[in-house]
Amino acid sequence: MRSNNYVENIHDETYERKFNIKCIDEKNMIYDSFRDKEYLNGEWNFQIDPYDTCLRSKWYEEIKYDQNGNKIPVDYEFDKWDTIKVPSCYNTQDKAYLYYEGPVIYTRRFNYENKGENRVFIKFGAVNYTAKIFLNKNYLGYHNGGSTPFYVEVTGLLNKENRLIVVADNTRKEEYVPNKNTDWFNYGGIYRDVELIRLPKTFIKEFFIFLEPRSGFKKINVYIKVDGEKTEGQAIIKIDELNIYEKINITNCEGYLSFEAKPELWSPNNPKLYDVEVFFENDSIKDKVGFREIITSGTDVYLNGEKIYLKGVSCHEESVKNGKAISDEEIIENFKIAKEMNCNFMRLAHYPHTEKAARLADELGILLWEEIPVYWAIDFSNDKTFNDAKNQLTELIKRDRNRASVIIWSIGNENNDSDERLNFMSLLVEEARKLDRTRLISAACLIDNCNLVINDRLEQYLDIIGINEYYGWYDPDLNKLEKIFKNSNIKKPVIISEFGADAKAGERGTVNDMGTEEYQLSIYKQQISLISKINYICGMSPWILYDFRCPRRTNNFQKMYNIKGLLSADKKYKKLSYYFMKSFYETLN
Repeated sequence: MRSNNYVENIHDETYERKFNIKCIDEKNMIYDSFRDKEYLNGEWNFQIDPYDTCLRSKWYEEIKYDQNGNKIPVDYEFDKWDTIKVPSCYNTQDKAYLYYEGPVIYTRRFNYENKGENRVFIKFGAVNYTAKIFLNKNYLGYHNGGSTPFYVEVTGLLNKENRLIVVADNTRKEEYVPNKNTDWFNYGGIYRDVELIRLPKTFIKEFFIFLEPRSGFKKINVYIKVDGEKTEGQAIIKIDELNIYEKINITNCEGYLSFEAKPELWSPNNPKLYDVEVFFENDSIKDKVGFREIITSGTDVYLNGEKIYLKGVSCHEESVKNGKAISDEEIIENFKIAKEMNCNFMRLAHYPHTEKAARLADELGILLWEEIPVYWAIDFSNDKTFNDAKNQLTELIKRDRNRASVIIWSIGNENNDSDERLNFMSLLVEEARKLDRTRLISAACLIDNCNLVINDRLEQYLDIIGINEYYGWYDPDLNKLEKIFKNSNIKKPVIISEFGADAKAGERGTVNDMGTEEYQLSIYKQQISLISKINYICGMSPWILYDFRCPRRTNNFQKMYNIKGLLSADKKYKKLSYYFMKSFYETLN
């Protein structure tokens, strides 16, 4: 029984429970490619809220008078707070926020006028990690996962003038994906676009078009899902350049179609894209889509029927200036640097990068490995954790499965081979295959260091095995790597998804001086000498393209950065190992 002096916002430590009843997840996603949008980017009022008082004291209700009409004191003033740019990582906007982790409040006003649409949605490209959304004093729901988009329907909730509030919280927790312990910087805030989307009463919610694997490159499949009052009808798909005009019967909101076509195939050397249009009732969508086939046979990978070696490099989504809120220009710069290094492939680690990356890769011609942050020692026995991972995987796949550049879905990185992990990740593989059977499934696995062999029970579920190893660095004995390759009886393709060593840009010395470019180069040369002899290895993505922030790394060379990059953090300086890899990859052309 509560006493008469019980004050809810002070004494109630279950205050968050009321907000955990409206989950915004993959079921709320809509296909928004090339749709007309109005950006809600720009200057938002912003405040850190380390005690979570906005939620505890219900600031979002904006109650400023008591029941008798008397003015009461409040601890907030939304429209007079400092402003911050959206999208951005708040850590990069003010030095005072650099290492802040916890709840923050974003709010802005915007005007709305109905222009004949029946339904309205707000899309958030990404908010790290949890986001609780309020519109005009209404709680709309929460989203978990800091790197995938989510959509909130606001139909019927908009006024001429509106207030939008986002409580974002990047607090690291054991049950999250990733959990408390990672090897990158925990940027926070609304760091991708916020957009308003107007739609008709019934609209095209999902669209997936792909070249049927092993069909001789002449069979295209289409899946469409609609949402709204109209659950039956006929959709139309047009690809003018291929003289395609096909009707698709929609039954119970879904439609499937297969038809014959002979598209020019997409590849890194020929990034051919087709304009595709789909119509249903009063709605239409457009996209630019490439058609290609990626399959394996034995220990080899084939792109469009030709054996391919994946000449890659790993990359974080980060820049010195913008953190994770990297610009289109920065993405293009990363791809161009990789292509100048003679790469045809990049591993986008360790979480979903912006959807713009895959679109730009489609245009520029570079193959991608995309990944969810099932990273290190997450809570594999926790159903809540699994559902979080499954949702992030689903949101990633639904977002990017029409991107020809994406050839690998990765379900995790460097996890201990336990029974709980095997069950957890094998179920993720199963889910990925349900959503998309046109791509390869992988994970970055660890080597059995006790027996010196590539031996992970997850391998049986994967199409392609990723291996992270740092022989010559964390384990100085490179002879072990040679033994591992000889001891391993591999029947599937293997990508060496990580290897490398620290080197401070411009630090010179002998091959025995750790932290120098010469030391890093020596390890690269020895690694490549061993890797290039192994016939079951189909590619590599050394760690990493450029140095990046990481507060766990604090020696005199690192200074809060992981310095395994082939380039400096600002990408203005190329280390010796960059030129070595460029020359090596050129020999594989």
